Amino acid sequence: MNLKSTKNQFIVLTILGLFFMILNISLGSVNIPFKDVVLGVLGDTNIKESWLYIIQNYRLPKAFTAILVGSGLSISGLLMQTLFRNPLAGPFVLGISSGASLGVALLILGASLFGASFSALAFSNFGLAIAASSGAFLVMLAVMIVAQKVQNTMSILIIGLMFGSLTSAIISVLAYFSSAQELQQFLFWSFGSLGNLSWNELLLFFSIYLIGLILVIIIIKPLNTLLLGENYAKSLGVNLKRVKNITLITTAILTGVITAFSGPIAFVGLAVPHLAKLIFNTSNHKILLPASFIIGAIVMLISDSIAQLPNSEYTLPINAITSLFGAPIVIWLLVKNKKTY
Repeated sequence: MNLKSTKNQFIVLTILGLFFMILNISLGSVNIPFKDVVLGVLGDTNIKESWLYIIQNYRLPKAFTAILVGSGLSISGLLMQTLFRNPLAGPFVLGISSGASLGVALLILGASLFGASFSALAFSNFGLAIAASSGAFLVMLAVMIVAQKVQNTMSILIIGLMFGSLTSAIISVLAYFSSAQELQQFLFWSFGSLGNLSWNELLLFFSIYLIGLILVIIIIKPLNTLLLGENYAKSLGVNLKRVKNITLITTAILTGVITAFSGPIAFVGLAVPHLAKLIFNTSNHKILLPASFIIGAIVMLISDSIAQLPNSEYTLPINAITSLFGAPIVIWLLVKNKKTY
């Protein structure tokens, strides 16, 4: 691909990302003039105090959360599609998201079994994040241990799916014995949300996210060799076991922390890598990783803007919007492109 053309595409995407970020911040149940939104983002105190508070303590954290969620899921999806050489592999195939859901289900649906202290914890963001992170970590650990016993990459995919089915079964049993209030709270969490994080929670989110991002940068070159097959990668001296482990750990970190703080967000990680490949027409991860980062952030910002239902006090579940957006894209790509990426 032409280097100048690629550079121009990244510039356009970056500008679009900034535009949709400002647009996202300008939308909400309280109507704030666009000029004041820009001033509020820049920290200008010469605007209405209540508007400044809304922008800096609610809308800005939500926009940054959308960027982290969209980019993290998109990068995880790309890693899984490359590792398994399967265009339908996504960030949740390892069962990490299901593990996080199980952790939250045990906290919310099992709260009544453990007493009032657990019930109070179930209604806090940090409580939910800790429960989801613990569940995601335990499933990741189980998948990694079993993965050491098998050589075939596809076997790891099947193991991840089986762990996902196992955790879903346990959640179903818990749901059967839970009260209507507990079921409703768990259902609301499963819808996904971007707007519940404070700056302190967002800082913790970003710190863990950054670890995953650093690990991705380490394995960019080996990922390109994996596209040509494992035997070819071995002939070039690539340590396949190390690359697989880092890829699995990276996906687990990104998917786990995103699910912990925002709930299970569907389809973004599956659809965006295909969009990046379609726009840039390349399989080079040095281009696809930053492209997936930016496009994922844009898609999440647009989805959240739509979910806001502008000039309305209602907010749609973010999961519903991403699924409505992602499912048709995946179907269209599979019909239009008969080749497998």
